This record gives sequence, structure tokens and C-alpha cells, in this order.
Amino acid sequence: MKIATIIVRVLIGLLLLFASISYFFHLAPEPETTGNFKAFNVGLMASTYIMPLAKSIELLCGIAFVTGRYVTLANILILPITVNILFINYFLAPQGLPIAALLFLGNLFLIYRYWDNYKSVFTR
Repeated sequence: MKIATIIVRVLIGLLLLFASISYFFHLAPEPETTGNFKAFNVGLMASTYIMPLAKSIELLCGIAFVTGRYVTLANILILPITVNILFINYFLAPQGLPIAALLFLGNLFLIYRYWDNYKSVFTR
């Protein structure tokens, strides 16, 4: 189980690093969007701070996952972002749903594996 944890942690970390670095350095062309997803994406870009904030958190959490340091904190920080990625792909862009679902399930798996670190959060 320890090897599976390391594999999932590093794969999620690399995925987050790739997504954030390609956003900041414009390494990949912008995907063609249509319909409601295009309107949603235009709204995100118009806010001017949400995407850089989310990608900065993805970058920090990706570094934490790859290095194995502060994984508990990174799980807490990245969970709302993975939930939003999952819902955006479910409702607006279903073609990205498999990767979004794997990212969310991997995040849940890591929370399960590091559950002892979260117990103090749920005590009175």
C-alpha cells in the first residue's frame, strides 16, 4: 500500500505541475471551447485573479506531492480545486471527465492514506 501511495502521490503531483507550468509559460495552445464552457471560461478569465490563484495552488501542491513534504496540507488545499475540476468537466466539458475523475479519486485516496494526520481536525 505504501508503494501505491507513492505512485498516486507522484502522478497527481506531476499532473498538477504540468497543468500549472503550462498555464504560466503558455506551453500548450488554448483548447477550443464552445457553448456554456466557453462562457464559463470567459468569466474565469475576466475575473483576472481566479485562474492565477488556482494555478499557483496547483503548482505548490504539485511540488508538495512530488517531494513528499506537506502532503497533508496539500491535500486540504487541492481538494476544492479537484472538486471544481470534476464538476466543470461533468457539467460543461465531459470529454475531460476521465482525467478529472482520476484526479479526484487520487486525492480521496491520499486523504484516506494520510487520515491519521486529519483526526485532530475533527476532534472537539
